[in-house]
Amino acid sequence: MTTQAYKVGYLLRSAITGFVTGTKVTEEDAPHFGALVKAPLGPSIWIYGLIYAMHIDDDGMVRQIATTDQVDEAIIADNRKNRTVPLEISVLTIGHSRDGVISHLLPPRAPLSLDIVWQCEPAEVVQFTERLGYFRHVLRNGSNPESPAAELLAAHLAQAAAAHGDAQWRTRATQEIITLLRDDYETLMQVLSALADSGMEMTK
Repeated sequence: MTTQAYKVGYLLRSAITGFVTGTKVTEEDAPHFGALVKAPLGPSIWIYGLIYAMHIDDDGMVRQIATTDQVDEAIIADNRKNRTVPLEISVLTIGHSRDGVISHLLPPRAPLSLDIVWQCEPAEVVQFTERLGYFRHVLRNGSNPESPAAELLAAHLAQAAAAHGDAQWRTRATQEIITLLRDDYETLMQVLSALADSGMEMTK
């Protein structure tokens, strides 16, 4: 697999089940909620995950600017472009690969701080999502208020379906979710509602 993809940022902290990367808020082409990203784990292993949260923390300067009666556009532009205000991106681990072989099991250990996190290219998204066992990680983490399973799955499926370029993949993914949630009607309805909204957005 190539590593010549968009650099999301540098890894700040990590665990086997997820990690956080930091980047500058001035990055206009930052990845979206639900995007598939990867972090290295040695020379032949990659850890894969889905972006489920983004945080921009305030500071004294921003608080001071925000409490003024009227903020000049030049000040806003300067604050966004010239100051290093970090964007923290939280990632849910959903699998790994070793020597190019994909596994939807959790990795053997967590990635190291300051490793580069990359956004996956469409071909990698297709390869990783060919099988759907990683859905269980998203559903398991659904109780986390920052990672609502319904919204995360809808966002991810829209992006993965675009990478596949095939409506059949989205149908197969939806059927797999229905099977996994057959005993959890409430969550199933939430997910299907989010998927319906995502589908309407894709047809606009």
